[in-house]
Order: sequence, then C-alpha cells, then structure tokens
Amino acid sequence: MEMSLFLVQLLNGIQYGLLLFLVASGLTLVFGVMGILNLAHGSMYMIGAYLVYYFAAMTDSFWLAVVIACSIAMVIGVIIERFLIVHLYKRDHLDQVLLTVGLIFIFNAAQSFIWGNDPLGVDVPELLSSSIQVTDIVEYPVYRLFLSVLCVGIAIGMYYVINNTKLGMMIRAGESNREMVENLGVNIGTLFTVVFAVGVTLSALAGIVSAPVVSLVPGMGERVLISCFVVVVIGGMGSIKGAFVAALLVGIVDTFASVLLPGMSSMTIYLLMALILIFKPQGLFKS
Repeated sequence: MEMSLFLVQLLNGIQYGLLLFLVASGLTLVFGVMGILNLAHGSMYMIGAYLVYYFAAMTDSFWLAVVIACSIAMVIGVIIERFLIVHLYKRDHLDQVLLTVGLIFIFNAAQSFIWGNDPLGVDVPELLSSSIQVTDIVEYPVYRLFLSVLCVGIAIGMYYVINNTKLGMMIRAGESNREMVENLGVNIGTLFTVVFAVGVTLSALAGIVSAPVVSLVPGMGERVLISCFVVVVIGGMGSIKGAFVAALLVGIVDTFASVLLPGMSSMTIYLLMALILIFKPQGLFKS
C-alpha cells in the first residue's frame, strides 16, 4: 500500500471510529448508569440524519439545522424516558429489548412515511467544503477533519464533566450504587432523564454531523447499532474510556479491512471482538 493511500485510510478510520464513539458513548452511558439496554439507540442516529436533512433544506442553513435537530432529539429522549423507559427500571432486560425493538419499528415506519425510501443526501457546509493537501497528489476533505476534531472535543468535554462536575459525580455514584444516591436525597428520576436524553442526543448528533458524508437510507441506524455494540463489548460495558479506545480500534480495523480484505471486511470487527474477549473477557476497561 502506498504511503498516501495508507494516510488517507488511516484518517478515514480515525474519523469513522470517532463517530462510532459518539454513538457508543451514549449507549454505554445509558446502560452503565441506568441499566437500560436501548436497542433503539441506533434509530436516533438515523432520525438525527433525517432531521438535519429536512431542516437544512427548510432553513437553507446547515448550522441552524444542527441546532434544531439536536434540540428535537433531546426532547424525544426526554419523552421516551419519562413515558416509556421509566416503567422498565425494575423489570428484566427482556422487557427492555421488547420495548426498544418496538421503538425501532416505530421510528423506521415514521422515517419511511415522512421521507420515503429513496437515498437522500445533505450538502457539505460551504465553509468546510474545501480540501487540504495531504501529499503531493492526495487531498483530504476539510469537513472530515472537522468531524474528527468535533468528536475529540466532545470526548474531552464528557471526560471533564464526568470527572470534575457535580453532575458527573452523581452519574458515577448512580452507576455504582443508585440506592445510596437516592438515600442521599438526589432525585434519581431527574438524573436518569438527563442521562437518557444526553445519550440519545449523542447518537442523534453523530447522525447529524455524518449526514454530509454518508447516504441517508432506511435502516441506517441498525447498521451503526451493531458496530456500536461491538465497540461497547470490546471497550467494557459502562466504560466511556473503553468506548473511546475501542471505537478508534474498530474504526481503523474496519476501514483498512475494506481496502485490504474486501471479501472479509464484514467479519473483521467480529473477529477482533472475539480475539480481545479471549484475553479480556470483561473488555479492555472495567466500568
């Protein structure tokens, strides 16, 4: 492989991995703190992408569409938690699976009814539509670099909030012993609503910012969800740090496999997961 091609694929793998982290971090946050297995998490990735498509066309402003789509996603998260998820906290994971699978069907039906089944696309914002020279013969889109920087910034922000703020302290305490947190006077219901809304919004944000570089198609959320489950399992259930490391690993391996081993690319991340679990059954990091 030529060095220029290697560098481009490495950048693509990092960018894809960081987008996976956005989705996976929300999934692992919700599971780690609330114990909720949200199979509809990937659907919010899809909804975010379609919302930014709709509002970008309506307002003729990608950035305004991002704000509107994120706000709607957060409201959807609050509604789902307050009216549906709240009834699952004392029930087993099978009930969680049944409810969230039902939400997948609802979101997919809504997407098909509103936007149809034809592939759609979102234009790259004009401000970030240029490319930079990577080598003498290879250019790389500025927007993809922007995605990587944005995701790293969000990862740093999450790390700071979880480790250095009162909200983060409550999240960590709720993850380790939710009964103790309740006995200390913390409104655990409000905490769970905030955590679920943030987790959903992170997934939607990943779909929103990736919309200009992917095709919007029905069922796109399920494909991302499967990859994110691999990330969460490799990183360690409930570990944000693990999700970050695992997402980068999965993104890079998947990207290079699609170039070097196209016939096996669909199974490489599962082989990677199996290999890691042989030596680290609980994942790379503990919760």
